[in-house]
Amino acid sequence: MYLNADWRILTVGDGDLSFSNALYTHIKPSKLVASTYDSAATIEQKYENNALSPLKAHNVDVLNSFDVTNPVCWQALGQNQHSFDVVIFQFPLIPAFVGREAYESNTRQSSMNVLNRALLHQFIKYANEFALNPNGPMLCYITSKDVKPYREWNIEGTLNKGLQAEYLGQMPFDISHFEGYKIRNVDRDKHVKDTSGITYVFSPKTSPELVCELSPYLSKPTYLTPNHCSLCRVGPYIALEDETKHLNAKKHQQMLRLESDWQAWLTQFYSTHSQP
Repeated sequence: MYLNADWRILTVGDGDLSFSNALYTHIKPSKLVASTYDSAATIEQKYENNALSPLKAHNVDVLNSFDVTNPVCWQALGQNQHSFDVVIFQFPLIPAFVGREAYESNTRQSSMNVLNRALLHQFIKYANEFALNPNGPMLCYITSKDVKPYREWNIEGTLNKGLQAEYLGQMPFDISHFEGYKIRNVDRDKHVKDTSGITYVFSPKTSPELVCELSPYLSKPTYLTPNHCSLCRVGPYIALEDETKHLNAKKHQQMLRLESDWQAWLTQFYSTHSQP
């Protein structure tokens, strides 16, 4: 993950705040604001070793109960609205629903796959509308795992459909560069295995200066090129027969259904919300 120390950084959904604390300690950005989905009381209760107190001791603003899908929370940035160069969402995941009834109620209209895509789509949308400075690089970083189910969210494909922010590329996330950062289970005080991470980069800006700064770190996977299936991340096809066989395969048909569900969510969302 490339970060410029001159950038003004907002972190969102930083469970125990250890990532934000690592940023403050090792990157020392010109400005840092951290936010969590949980309340301060919940953080203290859920995570025995959290960085809430250390960050406050360093006068880093911490916003708790910050829901990235709620524009009211973004508006609560107050004087910090439109003041950031990059907004970072590390290993986002919809919290597990407690009990069968809660799960069935929340997934009756949308699958977990769609709910997670919706979380990230709204993150990019509202970060651009409320947090990012139009005179800066306007970067959204999403770091996710390169395993199921995360790789089935098509982050580099249709996640940003309808938004001005473009997918610029991706870069490896090396946790060893962020000493003290612990990837936590979203619901409890448990350290998750350091699975290989990828940081996906989005921005409405494509200025030569920004491209020049980021190009040494960014790449785009080969499965996004012709003669590949970007949904399933396979290819190149050796022959037309191979392509036909893949397109008819159970895995590809499943991915098509997920894409169809995602397009339906986008249609519903923008029928009840103003266009970006």
